[in-house]
Amino acid sequence: MSRTDRVTASRRIEAPAVAVFALLSDPGRHPHLDGSGMLVDLVTPGVLTSVGNVFTMRMHNEFLGDYTIDNHVVEFDPERRIAWEPVLSATSREEAKPNIGHNLHHRWGYELEVVGPATTFITEFFDCSRSSEDWQEDLQEDIQGWMPAAMAVTLEKIDHAIRDD
Repeated sequence: MSRTDRVTASRRIEAPAVAVFALLSDPGRHPHLDGSGMLVDLVTPGVLTSVGNVFTMRMHNEFLGDYTIDNHVVEFDPERRIAWEPVLSATSREEAKPNIGHNLHHRWGYELEVVGPATTFITEFFDCSRSSEDWQEDLQEDIQGWMPAAMAVTLEKIDHAIRDD
């Protein structure tokens, strides 16, 4: 298995970039768009407006159990790019508690490319190139396993949500 520090999935959506970005900058909508099945609900309501915003999500997976993540917005370019770095803020699993409060410097986000007035090419990305070597190595199974398929499902859900709005 060759190592990679970035995974992406892309899709063409028949909607203007302003509408796609509005959806992505509303974290309250993220649990309904999530293709991984890990997002439960938003703890901190509000729409993202700039770098420095933080939104907290309640989540669940096998490794961490029930947990919360503080997502720190690190990139915010309206209608072009939005990204955040998650920091574990609570977990129900004792073995994961030492990771609480540590920024592991991996990013989740979206890049938007205007194709036309009512068409946007969207790319979801996960990037751990800023993470420690050990953390990058630990993520390889996820990056090459479930992440690409989950991202494709997320983009499909975004496409459907835009059409239903």
